[in-house]
Amino acid sequence: MRGTNLLWNVCKSSFTFGLIGLTISDRVAGIVPVRGTSMYPTFNPHYTTSSGFLIDDHVLVEKRCLTDYKFSHGDVVVFCSPSNYKERNIKRITGMSGDWISVPLSYDAVKIPEGHCWVEGDNPIDSKDSRSFGLIPLGLIRGRVTYIIWPPQRAGQIDRKFPQGGLTI
Repeated sequence: MRGTNLLWNVCKSSFTFGLIGLTISDRVAGIVPVRGTSMYPTFNPHYTTSSGFLIDDHVLVEKRCLTDYKFSHGDVVVFCSPSNYKERNIKRITGMSGDWISVPLSYDAVKIPEGHCWVEGDNPIDSKDSRSFGLIPLGLIRGRVTYIIWPPQRAGQIDRKFPQGGLTI
């Protein structure tokens, strides 16, 4: 009888902590790995080690910003790809509602409508971003990247400034 009671208490505690953890990761913050070099040099500056192993940065994504969609230029955000909603991307916001954007490979300029933004990777040579798929509805954004938490030697806050040389807007 005592063993059954102990098992029941462990199950209740595990279930409770699981629900609390799920709620926190869904509503407050989560940890996401950054793969690839589209955000180089901000993320993954040492993408491979001397032994050939890949090293991904892991970042903290805060989700409280989603309640009122308050973003600004330079924020690094996680969003669902407009072409594949299961795919998540990490890019920097370079244009907000009301800004004028030069359309790549064209002489046209587009005014970003309300509820949308323009995102670009910090490494324009290796980044599929708004220059490829256009404007991003703010509803596709899943959170703002605030800190690098892994690897430990790179831990720290993310700068909201643009990388050296700026971005093409």
